[in-house]
Amino acid sequence: MYSMLRPLLFRMEAERAHGATLRALDRVHALGLGGLLAKAPAPLPTKVLGLTFPNPVGLAAGLDKNGAHIDSLMALGFGFVEVGTVTPRPQPGNPRPRMFRLPRHRALINRLGFNNDGVDALVRNVARAQRKGGLLGINIGRNKDTTNDFAEGDYLYCLERVYPLADYITVNISSPNTAGLRELQEEQALRRLVGTLRDAQERLGALHGKRVPMLVKIAPDLSDDDVEAAGRVLGDLQVDGVIATNTTVSRLAVQDDPLARESGGLSGAPLMEKSTAVLRMLRSRLPEQIPLIGVGGILGGADAATKMAAGANLVQLYTGLVYRGPELVAECVEAMRRRKEAPSRGTLPPDE
Repeated sequence: MYSMLRPLLFRMEAERAHGATLRALDRVHALGLGGLLAKAPAPLPTKVLGLTFPNPVGLAAGLDKNGAHIDSLMALGFGFVEVGTVTPRPQPGNPRPRMFRLPRHRALINRLGFNNDGVDALVRNVARAQRKGGLLGINIGRNKDTTNDFAEGDYLYCLERVYPLADYITVNISSPNTAGLRELQEEQALRRLVGTLRDAQERLGALHGKRVPMLVKIAPDLSDDDVEAAGRVLGDLQVDGVIATNTTVSRLAVQDDPLARESGGLSGAPLMEKSTAVLRMLRSRLPEQIPLIGVGGILGGADAATKMAAGANLVQLYTGLVYRGPELVAECVEAMRRRKEAPSRGTLPPDE
């Protein structure tokens, strides 16, 4: 069905199509017709972060900023759905237009800027969700008008609000669309922020009687030395996991596209090589017990298997869903299943 709908959606302005798609998914789900969109993947239970995921393929943050569509998105077959990024106070994000398709490159550029209704609205939405079939991650950030000197307070506020409801929490310090945010990845700033949040995580675990894993999401544009430093800090602080990566500000792979000059983060196929290189580097530098989620450029099952081979325990999709539709979820699950089973057969799975 998505292959028929996509031409219609691509005639619409990108952000308008985004909203229309989410509303349509909610209606289809309410009518119990989700099976028309895609075949559900066969289970592939995957134990990571002390949690058992129904399958290792998740939805990346950014599609559902406010946690308002959790049930209809989980019904697409994802093993987990990550909502947000959410900030303490509501904010409109950057001026429109702020999302652009690059179809020839199977890519998107977005400069949304953490547009969301605030953490209290997200908490209300999550509390109403039935959450059948998958686990829930909540991605937290700082408000645009909060300087990095005071960012700690924003992250702590969001962490405390979402902690009781999340299966895991992601600390987003890598979006290119909030001025100065990526400076929090610098070694000393990273150590201070994540150290403070780790202390709060342990305190909240004692308070609520459960330990919710906390992950950190990093950028693909870090130098090798910066990736090594980030790995050292995150390993020292014993974070529960790392997500590699966010979108890129590089335009090298799409420099011939008329939209290449649009500011914002580039995602989709051109990000695959860059994000996977960071993933592979982190895997070689982090302790083995710290799992990785690979995201960036997955548009087919072979891409998901490549992330797994590079060290990912789980993967996430976003732009691939825009170009391929829900069938991509099951395709990636099956490719990862074959990759997982390959060692016992002594062979590698064939390419998609």
